Amino acid sequence: MNHQPLWTPSAEQLAATNLSKFLHIASRHSGKEIADYDALWQWSVADVSAFWSLIWDYGEVIGEKGDVTLIEGEGMLDAQWFPQARLNYAENLLRRNDDADALVFWGENKVKRCLSFSGLHAAVSKCQQALQAAGVVEGDRVAGYLPNMPEAVIAMLATVSLGAVWSSASPDFGVEGVVDRFGQIEPTVLFCVDGYYYNGKIVDCMAKNASVVERLPTVTKTVVVSYITDEPDTQGIRDGIGWDEFSAAFDAVPVTYQRVQFNHPLFIMFSSGTTGVPKCIVHSTGGSLLQHIKEHRLHADVRDNDRLFYFTTCGWMMWNWLVSGLASNATILLYDGSPFASGKTIVYDFADAEGMTQLGTSAKFIEACNKFGLEPCKTHQLSELRSVFSTGSPLAPESYDYVYEQIKSDVLLASISGGTDIISCFALGCPILPVWKGELQCRGLGMAVEVFDDEGQPVHGEKGELVCTQPFPAMPVGFWNDADGSRYHAAYFERFEGIWCHGDFVEITEHGGMIIYGRSDAVLNPGGVRIGTAEIYRQVELVDEVLESIVIGQSWKNDVRVVLFVKLREGLTLDEDLTAQIKQQIRSKTTPRHVPAKVLQVADIPRTKSGKIVELAVRDVVHGREVKNKESLANAEALEYFRDLAGLQK
Repeated sequence: MNHQPLWTPSAEQLAATNLSKFLHIASRHSGKEIADYDALWQWSVADVSAFWSLIWDYGEVIGEKGDVTLIEGEGMLDAQWFPQARLNYAENLLRRNDDADALVFWGENKVKRCLSFSGLHAAVSKCQQALQAAGVVEGDRVAGYLPNMPEAVIAMLATVSLGAVWSSASPDFGVEGVVDRFGQIEPTVLFCVDGYYYNGKIVDCMAKNASVVERLPTVTKTVVVSYITDEPDTQGIRDGIGWDEFSAAFDAVPVTYQRVQFNHPLFIMFSSGTTGVPKCIVHSTGGSLLQHIKEHRLHADVRDNDRLFYFTTCGWMMWNWLVSGLASNATILLYDGSPFASGKTIVYDFADAEGMTQLGTSAKFIEACNKFGLEPCKTHQLSELRSVFSTGSPLAPESYDYVYEQIKSDVLLASISGGTDIISCFALGCPILPVWKGELQCRGLGMAVEVFDDEGQPVHGEKGELVCTQPFPAMPVGFWNDADGSRYHAAYFERFEGIWCHGDFVEITEHGGMIIYGRSDAVLNPGGVRIGTAEIYRQVELVDEVLESIVIGQSWKNDVRVVLFVKLREGLTLDEDLTAQIKQQIRSKTTPRHVPAKVLQVADIPRTKSGKIVELAVRDVVHGREVKNKESLANAEALEYFRDLAGLQK
């Protein structure tokens, strides 16, 4: 039991937050006193229409709002948000046009660039005109096979300024993985890159680019961005042209904006695809913008001229989330490459050099910093840093200690959780609440998040399914090529009819926060007792010899037994003593049911491109089932370590 929070905002810090000021605005708007976060959340879900209308006004959204906020239907899927509204996402992100920094980019320690808001305007203008000349019109799809670099942001903004739809993947995806994604949405223009840097090495992408384009027959123009060369040779690429040449004929003029309906498609995101061809999740213009403005300004406390960073690729929804920071008048810090390049400290080097105010990363990055023994509090200033965000997987309690002891003691640590499905969060941080070890601070404003037991009844202080019981603007428009909506319904609304069931196994705490125990479909079930995988990872990560681990349930003698696979530090071998130590660590901190029946050593742990370990894929290999779409994995070869293991046959 945690009796004391790890961090509590001071009176001075509280007064400076956007959220403290918003409490007064909400009180005036609602006609009742709203004194704290809990009261604000309660009002935001009791009157979702009034809350989201206020977010539009508070965020100073550019566009025509209309007189109606929400038309409710029979269920969540029938809700219509802002049915009279007209707006453009790019217009809201390009609201500034001055000489302040809009984008700062580091490509490891090889490339450093900066672009002002006026420079961003000019670049978007030229790209917009070039796209129009290429025939792109409202509703067309444009794809980016790009690193997290300025050209990705420019191409996206130019695309959506026209009312066209943007979709992206990172250049470390293989040909099959890209075609599995982009092939479904049939883009007309493809942006790609000549290569990229990773851990100091150059990776050439031109052969992959050529192969991808050949398998995307709808592409009429392939624009190649130069990154590792001065000017890429595009002769081997169908309809290929260099980035500079693509827009060279156009002068920078004021950007024009095609305003679209609130629910008009903005982004197409892709599920991880480890259990089949990736689902194409369509996100709306208005829903994405409103949700991100709310999360940035209120939950992340992003203020004018803040310098917002998230370590991400263009294949992860956190890229879209990061770029939306422009709508809150922030500078966004873009990084491409290994987070442990240049002596393992490059992220902290970037933070110091650029006055980073919010540092976003993954739970695995924080865990790895701890394992590497990094002590940024001693080696770096981090003087402007106010918040650290973590997502991708549950943040272990010990990682909370590490952040406060070794990164910065006076910082808001916010573990956040939502996903590609909603391009945002269900539970996340709050700058006016304390941070409790192992807990996400709060449920998101305007998100009627509850925990249901197996009978569909809400519970507190017990583990269950994360659900959302009321509509919210960031619900997907639907899935691409799902005309009757059956796949969309099956993904979220079958478990509890008419209620969004997200697929996370969670608990709401006494503090009003949340603990996430893992994905529901990966929950272990020995003897009929449900165990979240994160409960085991939290203990295994404390064993110094273990670098990382993955746990599954193996069908065994008409039951399920827990099997733990560990990747050890270089040169170590799993023996009886270390196995006993791991089991004792789990037994002493959890229950005997959590103790794995088997602990086996493997050389590597398979993960997706965004760094998430793939329990279901490992479970399929162990049971002799085919793993579909290995292209979604960063290291698909690691799956072979789990095939036909002698230790699993007895």
